[in-house]
Amino acid sequence: MTPQRQEESTGAGVPADNTMRAVVREEYGSADVLHLALLPRPEVAENEVLLRVHAAGLDRGAWHLMTGLPYLGRLAFGIRRPKNPVLGLDAAGTVVAVGSAVTRFAVGDEVYGAGRGTFAEYAVAREDQLAAKPANLSFEQAAVVPVSACTALHALDAGRAASGQKVLVIGASGGVGSYAVQLAKALGAEVTGVASTAKLDLVRSLGADHVIDYTREDFADGARRYDLILDIAGNPTLSRLRRALTPTGTVVITGGEDGGNLTGGMNRQLRALALSVFVRQHLTMFIANVKSADLERLTALIEAGSVTPALEATYPLDRAPEAMRHLVAGKVRGKVAVTV
Repeated sequence: MTPQRQEESTGAGVPADNTMRAVVREEYGSADVLHLALLPRPEVAENEVLLRVHAAGLDRGAWHLMTGLPYLGRLAFGIRRPKNPVLGLDAAGTVVAVGSAVTRFAVGDEVYGAGRGTFAEYAVAREDQLAAKPANLSFEQAAVVPVSACTALHALDAGRAASGQKVLVIGASGGVGSYAVQLAKALGAEVTGVASTAKLDLVRSLGADHVIDYTREDFADGARRYDLILDIAGNPTLSRLRRALTPTGTVVITGGEDGGNLTGGMNRQLRALALSVFVRQHLTMFIANVKSADLERLTALIEAGSVTPALEATYPLDRAPEAMRHLVAGKVRGKVAVTV
């Protein structure tokens, strides 16, 4: 049953009873552990704002928070059970309260960025992880930008992407990949995207110059070599990645979901760093985060028309488990959002 409550307002957009609907889980597990609940509205710290969430983005980070995998991640988000029962990282919404030290935002501002527990009617976010919402995006579109697009941006920065380079994006039809293709094109690179047969049309629509159907072709067959490879949540061996590189090319590994429950893809990334010391090719990784400065870089590109969120579908809050199952099944083309 969907929790209900009366929305008697205080006049500032905040319910008088200080409660909210939220998608929560009290334990780690599959999408079956997710359910709606009524919770107290969160309080803001001095450097935070309170958002009336209009939409939240869904990405692999939310899956990790839901499942508690890899186990190493539980050092940050709770050993035995989640520290924060509310799921969600990305958000777009309206500011309804600000902390005493906040200077960049005021009540009524429309913003987007990363917060804590964004699958809810209200969520808190740090001031330095928010930016003004792009004027040409809906709240649903803006909500699917922060984590995925910032990850793609950091991957290209880590690889020192530049105009004229040949860039290969493995996982080009996913959340991060859909932004990586567009951002690499905006830099002036020649982009090849790797995806499944059913998603090649999406990758082409994002601006990729070439596409590779991984069910029929091998990007490491030696036919083409790339200056930069972005391996996004993939699992190619390091030797295969190196075969597809130019002699002094760069591989940036941004994920890997098949590395085991203990460390996830980190073992492959750490091996890549160790190997990079002994070869001419550069193999690297990075830790992604969401910062206001990066969001503002993205806003400029979005408002210029160089980057557009590939929003496949939206789900209302009470169907968040269904949205998660769609993501886990690998069926998402680009991004999905949860509307609140």
